[in-house]
Amino acid sequence: MVTINDIAKEAGVAKSTVSRYLNNGSVSPRTKQKIDEIVKKRGYKPNTFARSLKAQKTNMIGVIIPRLDSPSTNEVLSGIDSSAHEKGYQLIITNANQEKEREIEDIYTLAKQKVDGIIFLAKEITAEHQIAINDIKLPFLVLGQQTDNIPSIVHDDYGAGKKIARHALELGHKEFLYFTVSKEDKAVGQDRYNGFMDEINKATDTVIQAVETSFTMREAYKTAIKELQGLEASFVIGATDTIALAVLKAAAELGLSVPEDVSVAGYGGYNLLSFMTPALTTIKYPYYTIGDMAIATIEKMILKETVPQTQTLSNELIIKETTQSI
Repeated sequence: MVTINDIAKEAGVAKSTVSRYLNNGSVSPRTKQKIDEIVKKRGYKPNTFARSLKAQKTNMIGVIIPRLDSPSTNEVLSGIDSSAHEKGYQLIITNANQEKEREIEDIYTLAKQKVDGIIFLAKEITAEHQIAINDIKLPFLVLGQQTDNIPSIVHDDYGAGKKIARHALELGHKEFLYFTVSKEDKAVGQDRYNGFMDEINKATDTVIQAVETSFTMREAYKTAIKELQGLEASFVIGATDTIALAVLKAAAELGLSVPEDVSVAGYGGYNLLSFMTPALTTIKYPYYTIGDMAIATIEKMILKETVPQTQTLSNELIIKETTQSI
């Protein structure tokens, strides 16, 4: 079995140098490269449990997710899990089911589990959330919602709304139906919608109807069935791809052909969409990347390194088969 002493001897450095390397301490780039090569060659696996006891760390990170049936959440978790495993962290994942009380309860519960830090996939950050976050005194990172005094990683939702609007206007559309969600979710319910509205309002003679629905496909479908009857709009937008898929199902059941009778677009770019026909025009979000960045950021916070207050990820318009010119 390979030990730290073996690594140190082969690298020609002190055991303490290898220990600093293993604990992300200060090591010269040249020495780090040398130890990297030896560790890979010898297949050395550090005893993370013993290291965590010595450093009073558990190497566990708590992750609070909004719900279990979200494609975007699953893609974010994939990025988090892959990066955490690579860096030697274990995850404790809790589902808050989009309930504020459960989110706050989970914050305290994870702190009691002695996690080194918490990643929160947030719908909103209220005063009650702030109190809990301040109480636990742990590194805390928010994904998806920008906050004033808590580090966050967010998507450019406002820009995404503008991209969908420009695409629709370039195709000649003037009448729109926008399925949005509660404004409690600032990113999805406000920023995406406001970006879309601001861009559409630059054009003349446009008509926009906004209808609030749910994130869940079942509820979004019920809303779509009702609103698509007697439809006058030529372009329909879902605030998420899940909502857009519910619109497509409702349109089919009402005898509306997409995109011949109505164009449909969403936000998300979920991987599963590549298997559906017609392929959905959407905004592709880098969900896996934000998960990967989350682990890199929370690790810096755990090590008491400085991190940006806000990191913003760009997105891309993917034009497929559900939109066309009129």
